[in-house]
Amino acid sequence: MLILEDWSCCPTLWSSFQSSCYFISTVRQSWAEHWKNCSMMGADLAVISTKDEQVLSNKQRGEGLVYGCDIHLTPQCLFHCEFCGFWHSGEPNNPSERCAIVNFRHPSRKWGWNDVYCHEAEKSICEMMKIHL
Repeated sequence: MLILEDWSCCPTLWSSFQSSCYFISTVRQSWAEHWKNCSMMGADLAVISTKDEQVLSNKQRGEGLVYGCDIHLTPQCLFHCEFCGFWHSGEPNNPSERCAIVNFRHPSRKWGWNDVYCHEAEKSICEMMKIHL
């Protein structure tokens, strides 16, 4: 009996988690610049859709990480049930701030999402599916 194994991996410098690979950019750029850079690597800006993914980004020292959501054009960013618990209290609070970052707020001592202007320079997280061999 032949047993086939499913082998998967991520590119060098990427973190493996569940069925995806994540790359944390420490370069601060606008959302558009990060989107372009992720695309050039065959990836997308990450869209965090589960609590486990949120915890992973927090562990990656995710302060100020910009995600792949235009929060006013992508309904999942506001209304997907698992997203609801990620926003800081009172966020999103400005219709002109169309991008989302995760940051740590000291008074509440919690990680959460904050809406920001997309042109602001932040770090980012790219996501791609694992490579199956």
